[in-house]
Amino acid sequence: MNKIKQFCALHNTADILFLGNAWDVLSARTLEKSGFQAIGTTSWGIAASLGYADGENIDFGLHLSIIKMIVDHVQIPVSADIEAGYGEAERTIVDHVLRTADLGVAGINIEDSFKRKPGLRELQDHAQLLEKMRNALDHHGFADFYINARIDTYFRREVPFAETIERGKAYVESGASGIFVPGLRAEEEIRAITQQIVAPLNVLSLPGMTDANKLAELGVKRFSIGNDFYDQIASYARKSATRMVETKDSSSLYELKTEL
Repeated sequence: MNKIKQFCALHNTADILFLGNAWDVLSARTLEKSGFQAIGTTSWGIAASLGYADGENIDFGLHLSIIKMIVDHVQIPVSADIEAGYGEAERTIVDHVLRTADLGVAGINIEDSFKRKPGLRELQDHAQLLEKMRNALDHHGFADFYINARIDTYFRREVPFAETIERGKAYVESGASGIFVPGLRAEEEIRAITQQIVAPLNVLSLPGMTDANKLAELGVKRFSIGNDFYDQIASYARKSATRMVETKDSSSLYELKTEL
């Protein structure tokens, strides 16, 4: 079974797919060794680790080079976060999807929000873009490649639920493999979305919404940690460095090794 089929299969088991998010080889290998069955890249973490703000501010070629290094150093499937596709024109975005697939990833996250202006793409425009992605992937030998269609209604709309359902159905009909709704947290809305959209639902870890097993009971098939693992590691590094400067003592470095 190749990585694409393996990754698709992980969304259709009795268990929820708990997806770790990596930003470099070290984080990816750490997640793999810890038992995660698949990982996703975090655009936020990749950008921040290289000194950039999130939001497609990093050069796309540089972004791909980091994803490629991650893919080459783990055995488990990798899904790539390519934000809104790093382009404005449909042709550019579809080309970027194909370039990403060529790296050996098993899927992508692609979102429906704009990066250079506020708001969301019109539903029909984004559905058409997803259809073109799917057709191009199939034509270039990437059948079943996992397109996780991120819906940003919960970040961009005051009353997002009904529009989320509408967009989710349209995106799946246009070729999306599953939908990702970051910001979604109300149990009744989660359950309703899983019942009304015939595709795996991915939700994002948030404070107070961290139990993958509970989410599985609501029908969620994929749960990801986003940039929070990166933020935790970066925060620990700052605190550790500050402690050494304040105490002029490096003994704390060896305390960590003892704990491990």
